[in-house]
Amino acid sequence: MDNGILQVTLSNPEGMVTGIQYNGIDNLLEVLNDESNRGYWDLVWNTPGSTGTSGTFDVIKGTSFNVIVQTEEQVELSFTRTWDPSLEGKAVPLNIDKRFIMLRGSSGFYSYAIYEHLTEWPAFNLGETRIAFKLRKEKFHYMAVADNRQRYMPLPDDRSAPRGQALAYPEAVLLVNPVEPEFKGEVDDKYQYSCNNENIRVHGWISVDPPVGLWQITPSYEFRTGGPLKQNLTSHVGPTTLSVFLSAHYSGEDLVPKFEAGEQWKKVFGPVFMYVNSAYDGSDPLELWEDAKTQMMIEVQSWPYSFPASEDFPKSDQRGNVSGRLLVRDRYLSNDYISANGAYVGLAPPGDIGSWQRECKYYQFWTKSDEDGYFSINDIRTGDYNLYAWVPGFIGDYRYDVVVNITADCDIDMGELVYEPPRDGPTLWEIGIPDRSAAEFYAPDPNPKYINKLYVNHPDRFRQYGLWERYTELYPDNDLVYTVGVSDYSKDWFYAQVTRKKDNNKYQGTTWQIKFTLDNVNHNATYKLRLALASATLSELQVRVNDPKANPLFSSGLIGRDNSIARHGIHGLYWLYNVDVPGGRLVEGDNTIFLTQPRSASPFQGIMYDYIRLEGPPSSTSGK
Repeated sequence: MDNGILQVTLSNPEGMVTGIQYNGIDNLLEVLNDESNRGYWDLVWNTPGSTGTSGTFDVIKGTSFNVIVQTEEQVELSFTRTWDPSLEGKAVPLNIDKRFIMLRGSSGFYSYAIYEHLTEWPAFNLGETRIAFKLRKEKFHYMAVADNRQRYMPLPDDRSAPRGQALAYPEAVLLVNPVEPEFKGEVDDKYQYSCNNENIRVHGWISVDPPVGLWQITPSYEFRTGGPLKQNLTSHVGPTTLSVFLSAHYSGEDLVPKFEAGEQWKKVFGPVFMYVNSAYDGSDPLELWEDAKTQMMIEVQSWPYSFPASEDFPKSDQRGNVSGRLLVRDRYLSNDYISANGAYVGLAPPGDIGSWQRECKYYQFWTKSDEDGYFSINDIRTGDYNLYAWVPGFIGDYRYDVVVNITADCDIDMGELVYEPPRDGPTLWEIGIPDRSAAEFYAPDPNPKYINKLYVNHPDRFRQYGLWERYTELYPDNDLVYTVGVSDYSKDWFYAQVTRKKDNNKYQGTTWQIKFTLDNVNHNATYKLRLALASATLSELQVRVNDPKANPLFSSGLIGRDNSIARHGIHGLYWLYNVDVPGGRLVEGDNTIFLTQPRSASPFQGIMYDYIRLEGPPSSTSGK
């Protein structure tokens, strides 16, 4: 494909991107790699009944090539792979159609793919799918993921022994003797560059000589799984740039779709845009990032694209729109309705309240409300949805109970919707901010031996490697004690309730204490403890009140496979527990709540809290 600006070479009929020629460079992709390891779609699949998130890795190679569109204005190519029963157990039971588009006057190319599972085909699990590009390591050394997350990166050679030393897991490497001495003593870990779906719009790499950028632009995340807060990888040492459409990262097996025999399924992933740009010699190559952001806004405003040829990608006039206003009713905060400022409002497949964060087969459409709670969601694919929402500053999830049916070109006004968050009585005390993240809590300085310089004096302190080990250093003998009214959660509440490391490479569970004073107690009433968790990894939360040796008042049982502690995630999946505390368990004067996480086989087991609140018994008088 050649439009005079760039030339893209693909293998026939496999549909591998083997070359991108641009601005006098014969190939932006890694010429040292095999042609099947430069630009490609891949997936991970497994047979039904298998557990976990691993499986068979499959670089998707087409077996048939077709030119779909060839005009003066655009080219669209198709590389398809079809399944038949003779392949059962050997290949994923999907028909896959990979598409590549180039437009006249466009500095880049688009790719999307259509995956289809027919009713009569066998069951399978799909652990991951993505498109990946591996760039020339001798040219692309500067990586940008966000305005405040960009830097010169080490070389892939630096990650291998003896230049690099693997740390607690293979993705994290200490650079012992890197080619460029400036990186010596730093940690490289691709998970330090993960982003929430809502923020993965543009990322990529810059070559300084000549000044050229190659960027992955994602104008919509409607086709990504798990909603706006689901985290995925972006770009990392390689130099590699990814668009991950479906993964279990920061969530675990809950985000692995399991397709049954007899289940018909079809989904379009993409299109995403691979954008190339160049700067004049003598100008600052880092201005290429600013230009890429401008191009990203152009792509977002052009969504949904009008040019893909597949009927499976509906154009704007084949989609519908929804608008309305979300209000919050909490009579212990206000007698009036409260505008849901900055609420996340979305349409996702019908399900239980909050089910959107585990939904991983179809499409989701999200927006944020304005300060008065007004929202509009545009260009929604036709079909049946529930409207879901959650509001920063309030716990819990909203769902509109009537299924919303989207038809072509519809404009549905939902009117005023009222969310009543969980609330039984007045707030006696609270810890944290209900925003589904542990970022407001204390993230310690990293061990000086394991630093990524990017995250020194950075708002994302939690992205440094090895912070889980700092807990044992801060609390060598006794666990964390938090005193309501005295302690400050930004300094005194560790970002994760992790295990304590013992001398013999063993770990032990931990019990945190919340100490608080009650002037008077209604012993016949019920108090309510609200525990919102931002993440859990193979952990259990036990609650005891005033007697650390009693049977737990509450236990969550074993929950979570987010792995957000190891992956520097600060959040994973959201959990909300509402625990009844009998007034008879409380005393006038000093009280203590004990929060125990007993599971302790590894350093990565633990809980991240989002927010904790104790409510008094319901009072007949509302108001503040």
